[in-house]
Amino acid sequence: MAWNNESFVTEFILGGLSSSSELQIFYFLFFSMVYAATMLGNLLIVLTIMLEPRLHSPMYFLLGNLSFIDMSLASFATPKMIADFLSEHKAISFEGCITQVFFLHLLGGAEIVLLIAMSLDRYVAISKPLRYLTIMSQRRCIGLVTLSWIVGIFHALSQLAFTVNLPFYGPNEVDSFFCDLPLVIKLACIHTYILGVFMISTSGMIALVCFILLVISYTIILVTVRQCSSGGSSKALSTCSAHFTVVTLFFGPCIFIYVWPFTNFPIDKVLSVFYTIFTPLLNPVICTLRNKDVKDSMRKLSSRMFKSRKTVQTL
Repeated sequence: MAWNNESFVTEFILGGLSSSSELQIFYFLFFSMVYAATMLGNLLIVLTIMLEPRLHSPMYFLLGNLSFIDMSLASFATPKMIADFLSEHKAISFEGCITQVFFLHLLGGAEIVLLIAMSLDRYVAISKPLRYLTIMSQRRCIGLVTLSWIVGIFHALSQLAFTVNLPFYGPNEVDSFFCDLPLVIKLACIHTYILGVFMISTSGMIALVCFILLVISYTIILVTVRQCSSGGSSKALSTCSAHFTVVTLFFGPCIFIYVWPFTNFPIDKVLSVFYTIFTPLLNPVICTLRNKDVKDSMRKLSSRMFKSRKTVQTL
């Protein structure tokens, strides 16, 4: 089918979080601080896990990769949103919009697989502690992380396979602060309901099925934990509860938005903010910074850096 390229939409107008000009400066300052805290917190975790030998274990290797994905997830749209708070014309090019959609599904798919890998890691650590390091070897952990990125890439490409060829000739206003696939597809100038349901509901169904599997896996883990000693059981329960909290924070908004892709709820925009901005900030706080080993390693690393700087200044 041939289309007239002269009238093709070259940019989309983003609705943003609010049309109130009085709130723009507040939003700019608030989300700038949230974004800075997200990047610094996750970067600190990645560096601590890389530089501290006692954290060179499968669990912390996976947590470090989770922090890296969270930094990327917080960066695909948030800087653009923060800049738009100071701009009256909140526009994004067609190529930029497609890029946002690609990275959202790439990182979302990668994080889903990584969360599943983390649940597998905890199951092996609790049910087969003597074979833990053999089963969760360095090679296998690298393989799981590589698999998460491969799945993310294929998932993102599957979502964009038909989207890039849709005809966009009329409406170009996206009622969000970034290009989300359900909102973009609705702007195409053909009947896209069946195509949209196929593409977007697959995301919702994948998220829902994976969430149910993770709930079952963590239930099995917690049942196994009850058979352990009180000390080890308490530590394992704390770790698993933290992981499950992260799983719920990530999957909850995704399922709500993508299971009903063409139904707009007032809370959709809030949920989009939550899983693209706040979840990457909360993940390190819930899953890593409350971990005693990580906190001790951070203090040890900062003390080492302080002594090193003091030595250099003395010389």
